Amino acid sequence: MDAQGRGRADDIDPADQWVLNPNTGDYELRLRPSAPQSPVPGPRRPDRGAGSAPTGTRTTPVRRPGDSPGLPDTDVPGPRRRRGAPAEPPPGRRRGRTKPKKSRAKKILLWTGGTMAFVVVAASAGGYLYLRHLEGNVQTTDIGSAGASSFSKDEAFNILIIGTDKRTGEGNEKYGDSGSVGHADTTILLHVSKDRSNATALSIPRDLIVDVPDCETKQSDGSTKVIPGSTDVRFNTSLGQDGRDPGCTMRTVKAATGISVDHFMMADFNAVKTLTTAVDGVEVCLAKDVDDDDSKLKLSAGKHTIEGETALAFLRTRHSFGNAGDLDRIKIQQQFLSSLMRKMSSSDTLTNPAKLVKLAEAATKALTVDTGIGKVSTLKDVALQLKKVPTKNITFLTTPVIDNPAEVVKATVVVNPTTAQPVFDMIKDDVSFTTVKAQQKKEAAAVAARLKGTQSEAADVRVNIYNGGAESGSAQETLNWLQNGEGVTKSSQLGNADETLSKTTLEYSPDQADQARKLADLMGLSGSAMKPGKSETNSQGLPAIVLTLGKDFKGAGVSLTAPTKAPDTVEKSTADKTVCAK
Repeated sequence: MDAQGRGRADDIDPADQWVLNPNTGDYELRLRPSAPQSPVPGPRRPDRGAGSAPTGTRTTPVRRPGDSPGLPDTDVPGPRRRRGAPAEPPPGRRRGRTKPKKSRAKKILLWTGGTMAFVVVAASAGGYLYLRHLEGNVQTTDIGSAGASSFSKDEAFNILIIGTDKRTGEGNEKYGDSGSVGHADTTILLHVSKDRSNATALSIPRDLIVDVPDCETKQSDGSTKVIPGSTDVRFNTSLGQDGRDPGCTMRTVKAATGISVDHFMMADFNAVKTLTTAVDGVEVCLAKDVDDDDSKLKLSAGKHTIEGETALAFLRTRHSFGNAGDLDRIKIQQQFLSSLMRKMSSSDTLTNPAKLVKLAEAATKALTVDTGIGKVSTLKDVALQLKKVPTKNITFLTTPVIDNPAEVVKATVVVNPTTAQPVFDMIKDDVSFTTVKAQQKKEAAAVAARLKGTQSEAADVRVNIYNGGAESGSAQETLNWLQNGEGVTKSSQLGNADETLSKTTLEYSPDQADQARKLADLMGLSGSAMKPGKSETNSQGLPAIVLTLGKDFKGAGVSLTAPTKAPDTVEKSTADKTVCAK
């Protein structure tokens, strides 16, 4: 082909091969069938031949008889056209590309370090070869039973985001201990709600005193090895120390908070540099000048866009902010992640396929994840769920702690016995820390209304009790408590349920609502636990309501009503707000 025509097929800019699907609002890779497909979109090689346009401009392709008309009409269904409206030009390269409306550019939550960037560049069948390439970038760790074996798109989920202090990579040996085994230097538990209306990012201090349980790890030869646990040690030793893997850190989080972790994502020093460079920097704000000898951060007061070494220095700085401790450094990291989130959900990123390709490469090379989400297709599914969460409903907070009372010179912290548990319970019970939409409030009010109304006498309650995920023996314990302590004598314990439930439920028919309200009152059940529908018969053949104890069951007589707000003393922020570090 001549230089003034279309040029060689492999001279096409990767960004020109991404087309907005009007039905989904996402960009998808579309390669012409006649063009040879490279496994990885390569860099643009501008044609310098006669007649070529100056750098930075585009030439309109010259169509010849027999040339491929562009994209097949069957690739992406076009939008319906109103009668009398001009016909939509055929897909392919356009004479002057139009910028898509913002409403078409769905927001994608990429603040977990860029892991999700490739969702746009590898979401279509046309991007199969590139997806396979990204698959080869992803590093995985088998954590066995410490987490979930697969990702569920229909449930709330918890991902542990771990930043290690491992100094691998060029130039990183200058940051302190170059021989570090990679402890859990920065840890954030990300909870995403079942309805995707909100998310919570809970920071866990590295100097928090915890008990690290025994954990089973997978060795390189396929064998397993149990790493003995430790008591009263710093949280950061749950990773790296004595060969502990991220599964050990996940088990430690469960032991310390009671919150089960499904998956993990882990990055080291080098990842911070490559990811921030891939997004062309992250804006931060300083309330004062900073010149830190330890981290080498030197910035004036005001706003700055930082990347690479400077971004890493910003995240490592603690002596120049607040009380010069780790808790104040956590606040700085939360502010940085909030800014990164806003950057990644901006139209400047979402409408720039070339930038997304660059970010996808950096993200998949920089991070290690568990085998449950180790496939790029699964990470794409995670991203599609994350992008549904509005930034204003993403809350950052730190595990409530107090100084370690066992120390004279305060160096570590322990969980605050008063304020921490309500925070943990809200996350476990999928309660938002932010105000959700009016419709969701209306639905919540309707659920709460199930508790309102008359209650029957305890002696008139007929209930069948099943264990659907609680500790072994919980159903019998509950039966004994109801019969001997609460007067619910018409109760039966019928063993294990057919399925495992994350939450305790109480099913009843409409004419048993008064019995259900009484039992809910005795057990401290919320309206969401009550499931109007069908009942079943008991051993005497009489209708009985059905109580199924889920994983959230805490013991007979212990209320299951979740707190609706965090204690006023718990400091928190949301991802849509800009805060200057001070």
